[in-house]
Amino acid sequence: MPRPLAVALTGGIAAGKSEALASFARHGAATASSDAIVHDLLAEDAEARAAIRGRWGEDAVDDRGRIGELVFADPDELEQLLHPRVALAQRAWLDELAQRAEPPALAVVEIPLLFETGGEERFDAVVVITAPLELRERRRVSFAAREARLVPEAEKVRRADFAYVNDGSLEELDAFVAGVVERLSSS
Repeated sequence: MPRPLAVALTGGIAAGKSEALASFARHGAATASSDAIVHDLLAEDAEARAAIRGRWGEDAVDDRGRIGELVFADPDELEQLLHPRVALAQRAWLDELAQRAEPPALAVVEIPLLFETGGEERFDAVVVITAPLELRERRRVSFAAREARLVPEAEKVRRADFAYVNDGSLEELDAFVAGVVERLSSS
């Protein structure tokens, strides 16, 4: 039985990963977001909730913004607490897709910290979306402290199978994604 080609989508903060993920969905790929998986875990996973409660107190359990701030201050905490659970959820999703009578050709997972967690090895292909810093800062508040802890974008691009500099229109991003879908679907 054919299984979907597993594709990781990553890139810099505010580079356009979510728009690219939506474009993959428009072009027929099954899609999932690690942020959505984390949201589900924080809402439903009793072990994750207990770990957060034990580490940061009751007031942090349902406050995603506070958890993000606390965890980003100690990246090892994130890896130990959430990443193994997120990886298991991604694997379960990919396995469920493979069990379908007609599995999709592509399954794309948006993973902001793909290279930082060594997650690229779980995927058949990696797509990186980057954008010039001045454009990304206009899209969000300054994130220099967070950016300093991430794998540099040039390194992400070097390690990726496909890379796109998102400094144009949504139509141009969509055309890039369409080309990636075409190339991966024909291989």
